Amino acid sequence: MSAIPQERRVVTAIPGPKSQELQARRLAAVAAGVGSTLPVFTARAGGGIIEDVDGNRLIDFGSGIAVTSVGASAEAVVRRATAQLADFTHTCFMVTPYEGYVAVAEQLAELTPGDHAKKSALFNSGAEAVENAVKIARAYTKRQAVVVFDHGYHGRTNLTMALTAKNMPYKNGFGPFAPEVYRVPVAYGYRWLTGPENAGAEASAQAIDMINKQIGADNVAAIIIEPVLGEGGFIEPAKGFLPAISQFAKDNGIVFVADEIQSGFCRTGQWFACEDEGIVPDLITTAKGIAGGMPLAAVTGRAEIMDSAHAGGLGGTYGGNPVACAAALGAIETMKELDLNGRAKRIEEVMKGRLATMAEKYDIIGDIRGRGAMIAIELVKDRASKTPNPEAAAALAKACHAEGLLVLTCGTYGNVLRFLPPLVIGEDLLNEGLDIIEQAFTGV
Repeated sequence: MSAIPQERRVVTAIPGPKSQELQARRLAAVAAGVGSTLPVFTARAGGGIIEDVDGNRLIDFGSGIAVTSVGASAEAVVRRATAQLADFTHTCFMVTPYEGYVAVAEQLAELTPGDHAKKSALFNSGAEAVENAVKIARAYTKRQAVVVFDHGYHGRTNLTMALTAKNMPYKNGFGPFAPEVYRVPVAYGYRWLTGPENAGAEASAQAIDMINKQIGADNVAAIIIEPVLGEGGFIEPAKGFLPAISQFAKDNGIVFVADEIQSGFCRTGQWFACEDEGIVPDLITTAKGIAGGMPLAAVTGRAEIMDSAHAGGLGGTYGGNPVACAAALGAIETMKELDLNGRAKRIEEVMKGRLATMAEKYDIIGDIRGRGAMIAIELVKDRASKTPNPEAAAALAKACHAEGLLVLTCGTYGNVLRFLPPLVIGEDLLNEGLDIIEQAFTGV
């Protein structure tokens, strides 16, 4: 466990004076387009705590957006990355390779769903992984069209902005976007007009019909979906939806890509969220939780698909950086040793129980959803109309921040409060964070 005391401490207003000084410097030096959820400047972080420069200790329900699942200073990550730093920081794998990259690829082949032969390519960010999955799928199928879904998020590069559903803040003013991208409905159970029980079958039928009529299945290179949609609001597609879409892809020679960048690596209580309904994707993209906070991403998939790109067609100067690979091996070691899938399931049990009790008191909680340590509440004006209530989400987040609890919002309508605690968080801190959330509701 982290050397940082695992207890909340609020000794100044949040943000405190030192953070405010740094914020003034930041505003002068950093581009305005780079936002921050909470302008407290971090001094140390570990376990379930972020300590700021003013000495406040915040309970972390964000994990750097699902990145520091093993904590922000996990022993095995620090140990392995430090040793690698002392040996060499970079050679470029495409110039002179090194074992760490190969070892990460071997781990990915072992951990990802399916017993087929697999290969991987490593990159720096989730957006890069998705972009390269599209390149690989197009090389393999000799087709161009890419199908994505309502409420999906896949990144901020030009191609991945086109794949992403939400305009503000991700796309507004940044076009034109990459062509041959098509969007179809997803089974958003809570907002499906005929009810969640019908969403899986009806949404998959609609999506398949649109693909056949508007694009032509024979023109589709890849179908890309997050098994639990992240930025779109932690939407779990209704049961039956993913299997139907996956089967359609298989029947039509389409590469099925599971974007597990936010949901992968024990976050949902399984190594990968697509395992929940037995989905075996052709390609799987990973990043965020893979390396304990170091920049690393991967595309892993069927060997024959991964090998379809010509030599030199995949890569990047920093892709699979040796220090990041060492960190990833430390993160995976930690996940296995501490059974972080089991920890995620316990976090779900605690959180959903407490949130259900809150929902009995507060009608603005329209839906509680998610799996493992990827849990969210959707806030509405009232349960009958389900009108989104982004003002409540913003007010709750602000109240939590003031009390020393870091929470994040998300959702296409900006009305979802999402919880992504590190999987190593202590249960006392978890419950204390939930106490703060419960108290915040009294002021909304």
